[in-house]
Amino acid sequence: MSTLIICKIMLEQLFGSKTRLKLLRLFFSEPDNSFFVRELSRNIGVQINAVRRELEILLNMDIIKEKEADEKNKENEMEVGEKLRKYYILNSESIVYSELQALLVKDKVIGQKEFIQSFKDKMTTVKLLILSGEFTGDKRAPTDLLVVGKVKPRVLSSLIEDYEKEFGFNIRYTVMTEEEFADRRYVMDKFLYALFEADNLKIINELGV
Repeated sequence: MSTLIICKIMLEQLFGSKTRLKLLRLFFSEPDNSFFVRELSRNIGVQINAVRRELEILLNMDIIKEKEADEKNKENEMEVGEKLRKYYILNSESIVYSELQALLVKDKVIGQKEFIQSFKDKMTTVKLLILSGEFTGDKRAPTDLLVVGKVKPRVLSSLIEDYEKEFGFNIRYTVMTEEEFADRRYVMDKFLYALFEADNLKIINELGV
């Protein structure tokens, strides 16, 4: 069994459940955002009742807290006659905030390594793979993932969807042929310029970028 799988199992055991770990990943990846239950269920791909149970546990542990809907959300919900939703947000004043943050940073690194290995195993004809944005923490990047070369769309889509459900955020990805990349690199278009200026990781680089 690989070290990555062992670490992943240990984290799941430490946090008590896969659903709780997924929720913590999402809350810590967007610490300033609040979420309602159905939104959380949709983001992490877990049934709503399981999400409700874990939210109750996290509330009791003071790791998250309830937050009132902002005025815009209140107006929207009242217009359609909905009952005002409960929103949940990370509690940055929790006594275990720093410790959890450190663990989840390590968890993110493990997840990225696992994603990269799966990508290399299944996408053997890719000539360039650059990670940025969500992967490097640089919001300036115009995409999170740039893939250049021959790809299998369904395989790529499946890899990304699995990662999104595991970590609770959407990945913006861009696919180019070698010819398109060469043309755009030659004229140094705005998209590539912004990507190269942002923090990025070149995981596969057979094009000498």
